[in-house]
This record gives sequence, structure tokens and C-alpha cells, in this order.
Amino acid sequence: MTDEYSQRSNFVFAPPENNPGAWQASLEMFRDALQRAFPGAFLETTVSSLRSVPVLDFEIEAAPGVFVAGTAAMPAPDYAHITLIDVTVGEAALFAQWLRDSFVPSPASVRFLSSFVMENGVETPSALPATGSASEIEALFRHHLASAGIE
Repeated sequence: MTDEYSQRSNFVFAPPENNPGAWQASLEMFRDALQRAFPGAFLETTVSSLRSVPVLDFEIEAAPGVFVAGTAAMPAPDYAHITLIDVTVGEAALFAQWLRDSFVPSPASVRFLSSFVMENGVETPSALPATGSASEIEALFRHHLASAGIE
């Protein structure tokens, strides 16, 4: 996927607010899913300095030559979030499609927010659509950034 839109941001993915346990995931489950989907992934479990909970730092090759790095925290069945670090909308879209289609139990159970939008005062996550290609998700992410005045 070619991404001419090169603005980079952090993207956070989480379960629905009204059902925080929707993913029913653990770090081990997420680690195993990444290993199966992305052979050669860098995976390291550490402890978050902010919350003193285990986190999984990862870097995957989401598509040939497209690397995505992030951190996942899933310390309890009713708490989970995954943060992608310094990614373009195209890179985030590739990961989001995999997360929705291959990891979470329901495709309608992923919310997202970007650091740029949060910095502009918007703190309400948006729902990832239950269907659609990475290109369609990329367009949604571009609109998300544009709605906060980010070009």
C-alpha cells in the first residue's frame, strides 16, 4: 500500500466503552496471534512505567516493507488497549484491519483515537467499521485527522 499521506500519529485501539470486556483477550493471546500472523515479529513483554502492569511491545511487518510498532496492555479481561506508535494512516489501517478481522471476537468491537486528534481537544474514540478494506479504513483515518484540522 502506497501512502502519500505521510503525517504520522499514534493510534490507540480499544474495545467499546459500553463493553470493555468485549475482546476477552490477554497479552499471551495477543502475542500468539501476532506470531501466527506476522512471522518474525519482534515481541517483548515489559512492565509499564505508568501503570506497573505488563505490556507487550511489538514490531510487525504489516505488509511487505511496511513496519508497525506498538504496545499492548491487557492486564484484565475488562481492560485492553493497543497503541501504534508514529504511524501513517495507511500503516495504521493495515493493522486495524488485521485487528478487526483476525483478532477481536466481533468486528464491531474496535474503537480508535489518534494522538493528534486528542491534542486538539477531541477525546471521544470513534468506532472502526465492522467491514471494509484497509483502503477504506485509511480513508476513515484521514477523515478522522482532517476533522481535527490536521492536513
